[in-house]
Amino acid sequence: MTAFFYIAAAVAEIAGCFAFWAWLRLDKSVWWLAPGMASLALFAYLLTLVDAEHAGRTYAAYGGVYIVAALLWLWAVEGAKPDRWDLIGATVCLGGAAIILFGPRAN
Repeated sequence: MTAFFYIAAAVAEIAGCFAFWAWLRLDKSVWWLAPGMASLALFAYLLTLVDAEHAGRTYAAYGGVYIVAALLWLWAVEGAKPDRWDLIGATVCLGGAAIILFGPRAN
């Protein structure tokens, strides 16, 4: 379920932030902010569902998932294909997130 919550949180965060981007940068209606704020609230809620002892570690591991999701958004929604540097960077970030999330911990 952790992967599901991270992916859902990333989609919610990106959609919420994009609503603000659309309003301020793409001259969309101020009404874009209502679903944007709801989406950002959903994002915050979804991260609380991740099974982890510490919020900071949850957020740090989420960062890698967010980066990959943002690049998928770039491609799927904005129509700009990620380049090799985007893909290399995302791979490094996902590797770091996996280390943070699944690394052995001393109790």
